[in-house]
Amino acid sequence: MLTNDEDARDVAQDTLVRALRNLHRFEDGRPFSTWVFGIARNACIDEHRRRARRSWDEPGEVTDPGLRPEQQVSRQERADLLLSSLEKLAPMYREILVLYHFEHMKYVEIAEVLGLPLGTVMNRIFRARRKLRDLYEAAGGDA
Repeated sequence: MLTNDEDARDVAQDTLVRALRNLHRFEDGRPFSTWVFGIARNACIDEHRRRARRSWDEPGEVTDPGLRPEQQVSRQERADLLLSSLEKLAPMYREILVLYHFEHMKYVEIAEVLGLPLGTVMNRIFRARRKLRDLYEAAGGDA
């Protein structure tokens, strides 16, 4: 959700600290993972707010040295194009795609974390994929 490894590490640590400090608020009978994901989601939102106040650009990622140069360039171009397309999505669509595809959460878990009905989660994932594909193709990518 943060598109930056260092920020993600900071938020992961912040999430752990918040979870430990608020463990007394965890309700028995609820899945622990969805409770922690909710904390992580809020920490990511806080980080996005902090980013808005930052004025510097951070260095990009280092490419995989095991690939040939043309493969590295092609892979990086596709990744950059996909990332920029993902960043252009409305936050509600970006968030739901990240939870489903990157965090490998089930629809029911996403519904609980986001406080949405299951049907809304399914609909948003469908729409988010379609919007992401359209943005990616419009930017010159092959879906």
